[in-house]
Amino acid sequence: MRIQLNYLLALFLSFSFSFAIAQGSDIPFDDLPPTNEFGKCYAKCKVPDVYETVSVQKVKKEASTKLEKVPAVYETVTEQVLAKEGYTKYKTIPATFKTITEQVMVEPEKTKIRTLPAKYETKTRQVLETPERGQWVRKRKSPNCFSQNPDDCYVACYEKIPAKYRTEKYQVLVQPASTTQDVTPAKYKTVSKRVIDQPARVEEIPVPAQYKTVTKKVLVSPESTRETTIPAVYTDIKERRLVSKGGYTIWTEILCAEKTTNSKVRRVQEALAKMGYSPGPADGVMGIKTQTALKQFQTDKGLPIGNLNLETLKALGVN
Repeated sequence: MRIQLNYLLALFLSFSFSFAIAQGSDIPFDDLPPTNEFGKCYAKCKVPDVYETVSVQKVKKEASTKLEKVPAVYETVTEQVLAKEGYTKYKTIPATFKTITEQVMVEPEKTKIRTLPAKYETKTRQVLETPERGQWVRKRKSPNCFSQNPDDCYVACYEKIPAKYRTEKYQVLVQPASTTQDVTPAKYKTVSKRVIDQPARVEEIPVPAQYKTVTKKVLVSPESTRETTIPAVYTDIKERRLVSKGGYTIWTEILCAEKTTNSKVRRVQEALAKMGYSPGPADGVMGIKTQTALKQFQTDKGLPIGNLNLETLKALGVN
């Protein structure tokens, strides 16, 4: 009897929500669930702003600086100084010759090209005329929603319209057009000639430079000033900071109304009790204690909060 009442309530809420959509009512969002899969339902729920108190540092006394004088630094170094520049002497080496033979083309290669036409085959294929589509039906106040306010949760389900196809013919290339070549090789003869083996060249003979060692005093670092920083002094104060902005959650997949039975709720209550939460008696009713225990379990496990979604059922071990 209770299951029948839940089902009738879901039908009534579905009709009410669809009517509200048609009238362009007070729904604060206009996006649809992420997937168009038949037999699936989704929900959005309102969550409040979350704040935390944190300690922050404030400057009590600003940082400052002072200047100190740093004297110049010198050092004595030795270095090599050019005493006599180097120079280069030159020596001429004459060219040498040799006799070589090579092949000279008398008649070039000849090529004749013939073209073979392409071959085709006729085939048929199915062409999509109208793609498969669906229609979203939105419902208000599913049994999965924890809030007592019917404006806090919305559910959407999807209905299918099948695709239409037509048959058409098309040609497929079986063998592309190609060409063949008839080649007549080139004709050559052997000739002899005298060529340079090594060209004449000039050989360079370097004469190195001569150096001597000298000693002198050089500046390592000039006179300067050094800045010393005196750090700032801070004090700790308490501030209230926004952790997360409230509003509506993203679309979360939930059980459709006809699947949220008393036996399913009872199994959720038993699983919560076994994990150390306090959902109240396992009576199959989504009461205040059960909703409070579910919210705490979802918060502890980092799950979507505000409805009986599929991720929460999986975490509880309820199929």
